[in-house]
Amino acid sequence: MIEVSGLSKRFDELLAVDGLDLAVAPGEILGLVGVNGAGKTTCLRMLAGILPATTGSILIAGHRMTADAVAARRSLAFVPDTPMLFESLTVHEHLVFVAELYGVAQPAPRMDALLAEFELTAKRHELASSLSRGMRQKLALVCAFLHEPPVLLLDEPLTGLDPPGRRHTCEAIARRAAAGSAVIVSSHQLEIVERLSTRFLILHQGRVRLSGTLEEIRARVAGERRPDAGPATADGLPSFEDIFMHATAPQPPAGRAPDP
Repeated sequence: MIEVSGLSKRFDELLAVDGLDLAVAPGEILGLVGVNGAGKTTCLRMLAGILPATTGSILIAGHRMTADAVAARRSLAFVPDTPMLFESLTVHEHLVFVAELYGVAQPAPRMDALLAEFELTAKRHELASSLSRGMRQKLALVCAFLHEPPVLLLDEPLTGLDPPGRRHTCEAIARRAAAGSAVIVSSHQLEIVERLSTRFLILHQGRVRLSGTLEEIRARVAGERRPDAGPATADGLPSFEDIFMHATAPQPPAGRAPDP
């Protein structure tokens, strides 16, 4: 559902993303993680068609972003880390606008179901400008889910949510994947990414450091980590946090062994 090959993005002298390859099948949730500045948001914005790639190809639901951008964008929803809402529209008016934009047939039942799912029914007639940070995040997710896209790109989707809101949102994302959507979730909340994702990709300085299932990357890191690297799980394998720290640690110069 998502196919990326040789994707790079350069801003003047900065190579923000360098030769990224990835694929996400229907039903998969890819956890995209990395330190600040690793290239995660740049990657998602290229996949969403917001930023043009410097090199490489992007296919969304079989549509090439460069040749068939409208069809590719109609097949996805992108939720940025800061919700981009229309301050003078109500919650309901946002959904009407999105339904008309994407040509959703008979949207009313779907609107009602989504508002109930995200506990926004009572806020239906409130302006976006009056919503709390968490409510704004929920509204952005409702708008993203309304046209039932086969591809979901979610950048820090849990920001501003309280613990019940985080749990309900994770369950909502998992339901969309179970129904066949291909999902990429980027977040600094490693424990939630670990619990939610079926596969992982760790970016560092624009390059892929590790990718695969949790079992695959644990096995790889277990053979590379230093004895004092950090806590392991009950079965002796490295924790996901330890994997992340290992993958994003500074690399020694070529030809030089790491310090003892």
